[in-house]
Amino acid sequence: MTFSYLLLILAVFCIAAFLIGKGRARTMASTSTLSSLPSHYGSMLALWTCLPPLLLMLIWGLVDDPVIDSLVTANLPAAVVEHGSTAVQLAISKVHNLANGADLQDDPTLAPAVLHLVELQARNQLISSGVIIALALAGFALTLGRLVPQRNARNEVEGIIKGLLFASSGIAVLTTIGILSSVLFEAWQFFGKVNVFDFLFGTVWSPQVALRADQSGSSGSFGAIPLFTGTLLISVIAMAIAVPIGLMAAIYLSEYATPRIRNYAKPALEILAGIPTVVYGFFAALTVAPILRDAGAGIGLDVSSESAMAAGLVMGVMIIPFVSSLSDDVINSVPQSLRDGSYGLGATRSETIRQVVLPAALPGIVGAVMLAVSRAIGETMIVAMAAGLAANLTANPLESVTTVTVQIVTLLVGDQEFDSPKTLAAFALGLVLFLVTLCLNFVALKVVQKYREQYD
Repeated sequence: MTFSYLLLILAVFCIAAFLIGKGRARTMASTSTLSSLPSHYGSMLALWTCLPPLLLMLIWGLVDDPVIDSLVTANLPAAVVEHGSTAVQLAISKVHNLANGADLQDDPTLAPAVLHLVELQARNQLISSGVIIALALAGFALTLGRLVPQRNARNEVEGIIKGLLFASSGIAVLTTIGILSSVLFEAWQFFGKVNVFDFLFGTVWSPQVALRADQSGSSGSFGAIPLFTGTLLISVIAMAIAVPIGLMAAIYLSEYATPRIRNYAKPALEILAGIPTVVYGFFAALTVAPILRDAGAGIGLDVSSESAMAAGLVMGVMIIPFVSSLSDDVINSVPQSLRDGSYGLGATRSETIRQVVLPAALPGIVGAVMLAVSRAIGETMIVAMAAGLAANLTANPLESVTTVTVQIVTLLVGDQEFDSPKTLAAFALGLVLFLVTLCLNFVALKVVQKYREQYD
């Protein structure tokens, strides 16, 4: 039985347990006083019926594949095992493909391992289904037997929910720590092969290296300054478009637009946020870039077919909804009493917006701008399609450049060896990107703390 069917069965058990627990509580209420509402008793019975099996399913799903793969390894040909872990992993992947329906005649030597895998998977599904269903029934029976009027089901249910919320927050924190740890580990390996100063201050980016000792090829150059420059250049162009237009759109919608215009204009503006970035990339590469190239040729400028300007302009249009929507919400949250007080002192609407509304909304606007900057720095598809992959060290927006995120994708595409500086460079770039984003958030926090004002 697959996990999908198990989840369906547990959902049915949960609903049945809630109804049975609630009905039992109502029956008890006819003879004695309950400590909680009947719905609390039903919720308690449902939680103890479903939570332990769900936790077991999660743990089982994390450990069953590694255990099965280790058992299948014993049935691999000795020649495969002798070639090391990489060959074993490739063989295990091929065994899984063959077990999923490929023709065994493609590699008869793996037939014993395939048959063993199929047997182990069937046995695993049978055992896991039986254990999980048995655990659900046991939880139901034990909790139902302890369902008495004196039991404070409300506090127990709230305690369980509080524990689930704490576990959710803990998972988020642990996930962040895990991501950072993996990036730090791989980046540490990279800096063991490439000098950190050469990486941070080098001006040539050419990560092509020979994969084997018997191959001829470049030893690679890992100066990341061209990537940082390209990222900064495109982000500045994008923010020069998004921040003024987005902020002015937010001011108009919140302070000047009639309700009818706002009801049509705000959704129409936010549609831009729902367009896939690959569509923006097509638009930049097929429409904006040729227009810029032809316009530049008309006035004697040499504009590249893949330029930072094209990518930055389209990226700025894409980010406008982030700035406008968040800024609009922040401006609308400014108390109306502040506007009324300003009007009472004789200020005009424009003076009220400049002197009262925008200063009051400044922390939220800064947060919106920082979110937009992070969105611009992390954008990949538009840059890859419109600005190209050339790591040029230039401040000319009419030339082709690339960004950190595009290079990370490029370095990790295809079959790679994770002991090669070329592949490990992606993690070093990711670490730098993480630190830059962290610094931006720190700056935004300081700005918010400095200009925050409390209003009644």
